[in-house]
Amino acid sequence: MSARRDLDSTVEERAGQRCEYCRMHQSLQGASFHLEHAVPRSKGGGDGLDNLAWACPSCNLRKSDRTVAADPHSGDSTPLFNPRTDRWDEHFAWHEYHLVGLTPIGRATVAAFDLNSPRRVLIRQVESAFELFPPAS
Repeated sequence: MSARRDLDSTVEERAGQRCEYCRMHQSLQGASFHLEHAVPRSKGGGDGLDNLAWACPSCNLRKSDRTVAADPHSGDSTPLFNPRTDRWDEHFAWHEYHLVGLTPIGRATVAAFDLNSPRRVLIRQVESAFELFPPAS
């Protein structure tokens, strides 16, 4: 195995085969999940495990090289959720198949990543049929 595959496997296992942003399980997805930099290299982030996350293609593309977004409640610029430094359950909660942002970070991330799009809600419903939703905390 190559060093890159080893790194991918380590990050994937640490994430429990789920996107570390939206918590979608990769087993039902047709696209490969991505090794993602929580703090983009363009903003000084490194390539170590302490800065790498497992992300579905949608979250990775919507995040791009951003680290902040607007909190829809206040309009203030707010850091996006960082899976290496933030606890998911402090910023998000499930309301049926919808993801709710509990904090400015959670709200900004839900809005910026469009985490309650009809497609994502449908995927969560399908995951439920396979006992993959809701994800364990």
